[in-house]
Amino acid sequence: MTDRLNRLDNAFWAKFFGYAAMVCVLIVIGVPLFWLLITSFKTRGDIYVQPAVYWPHTWHAENYSEATTTLPFWTFLRNSVIVTLTVASVKFVLGVLSAYGLVFLRFPGKNVVFLVIIAALMVPNQITVISNYALVAQLGWRNTMQGIIIPLCGVAFGTFLMRNHFLSLPAEVIEAARMDGARWWRLLTRVVLPMSGPTMVAFAVITLVNEWNEYLWPFLMADGPNVATLPVGLTLLQNTENPSVTNWGPVMAGTLLTMLPILIVFLALQRHMIKGLTSGAVKG
Repeated sequence: MTDRLNRLDNAFWAKFFGYAAMVCVLIVIGVPLFWLLITSFKTRGDIYVQPAVYWPHTWHAENYSEATTTLPFWTFLRNSVIVTLTVASVKFVLGVLSAYGLVFLRFPGKNVVFLVIIAALMVPNQITVISNYALVAQLGWRNTMQGIIIPLCGVAFGTFLMRNHFLSLPAEVIEAARMDGARWWRLLTRVVLPMSGPTMVAFAVITLVNEWNEYLWPFLMADGPNVATLPVGLTLLQNTENPSVTNWGPVMAGTLLTMLPILIVFLALQRHMIKGLTSGAVKG
């Protein structure tokens, strides 16, 4: 009887702390998002007022039209789509092929190559900004799409993620395919990739989100709206009209419009993403 009460007590406290942690996370994440949404419908008078107004006196939906017309919003959107899809596609292909080579091909120095990739993963992108900027400027690629895209195509994380997943695949299946005469391309496309769907989805989603939100490098490369992406465009939106007083309504509206496409992609693929990130956690 005592053991049963102890188990019930432990289960109660485990559930209590679990729900308490979920509420804390919801507050930390949900309150800023709620404030962003509400501010996108406020007039400037409701934004710059003390004490703060948590609900608009009048709903000012014109902030959204202002966000899309004050600056070339749709040009920024087009540029973001081009940069994100191009960089994500290149990273995906290079990540899968490099991970396949590190796991299934035999060549001298394979471990050294992997250590170099891990070392590259540990170096923050901000450290290489100056050298990349100097090189791109010498090539005459500033304010061009290739100047933004090519330096972003490093693939260390994808190689690391896909390599660890490939190592978790059943060795007997790989050996059976090789005994049946499958060469590297057939082994990759008919055996390895069909067993790696969730992990590839996770890799693709993480890459898409990262590239869509990339700010520093496009900001350094873009001199105008012709190649600027949406995050850079939002910065320009803050400086319209009166630079000393930002009209946060259109800025928040533009931020929500920027979040929407990648949020839809994430919500649609989140189950596959979670499954892919945890697929190699348990084997047996």
